Amino acid sequence: MLAALAYFLLPLFWLVVASTKSTEDLFTTFGLWFSDSPRLFTNIYGTLTHDGGIFAHWMLNTVVYAVVSALGAALLAAAAGYGFAKFRFRGHSAAFNAVLGAIMVPTTALAIPTYLLFAQVGLVNTPWAVILPSLVSPFGFYLMRVYAQDAVPDSILEAARLDGASEVRIFFRIVMRLLAPGLVTVVLFTLVATWNNYLLPLIMLNDPSLYPVTVGLASWGSQAVGGGSGANSDMLALLLTGSTLSVVPLVVAFLLLQRYWQSGLATGGVKG
Repeated sequence: MLAALAYFLLPLFWLVVASTKSTEDLFTTFGLWFSDSPRLFTNIYGTLTHDGGIFAHWMLNTVVYAVVSALGAALLAAAAGYGFAKFRFRGHSAAFNAVLGAIMVPTTALAIPTYLLFAQVGLVNTPWAVILPSLVSPFGFYLMRVYAQDAVPDSILEAARLDGASEVRIFFRIVMRLLAPGLVTVVLFTLVATWNNYLLPLIMLNDPSLYPVTVGLASWGSQAVGGGSGANSDMLALLLTGSTLSVVPLVVAFLLLQRYWQSGLATGGVKG
């Protein structure tokens, strides 16, 4: 456990420490400890004001991409998972097996075909080019299908139908509440995946004002350590500080949502 803890936290600790140093101190002081002249707030100010505050714009783009994708993916996964769990229709097994097969396909293999499809409909270099592919989550669908199988009792559905409730009302008024823990799980997974997504935005976007923070920081990295006459070593401190700032929202989101996730999973276990 200690080895696993060190494996996950040591790079994060180094990143936090490095974001408090100047570019010169990064190469002259011990990497895992602070310098004698910490300049965290100076680095943060420089990161947020560099190039007209483009980093804050990248962060805003990332928040929009991640939040919209996470909420949309959770809703679609809940609807599809509930449908496959509680309804039987022609091609049910074949369609479900197709989704399971889609989980095994790496997203990198789909990047170029997705780009070609979006180019044909004129969505390249728009926010939809990042959001729409992120709305479809085979893993989220599979998770919600398994969760809905036991979390949504058939007796409740039958009682609602006898009372005259439509299927749409049953889904939004009853099923969505029962699936809340699973929804939070899908939201967290999709939020992290979209926030950290690099390849898809890199392929789809060529306007720096539309970049998420991953692609934006990569462009800074090429300026800092790209070599040649265009390299700017002073960008290295801003790059590390920006990387630290980009992690903070994910940590906050997980800390805020984990209690709902854990309590919901515990409740589901008791019901089982």
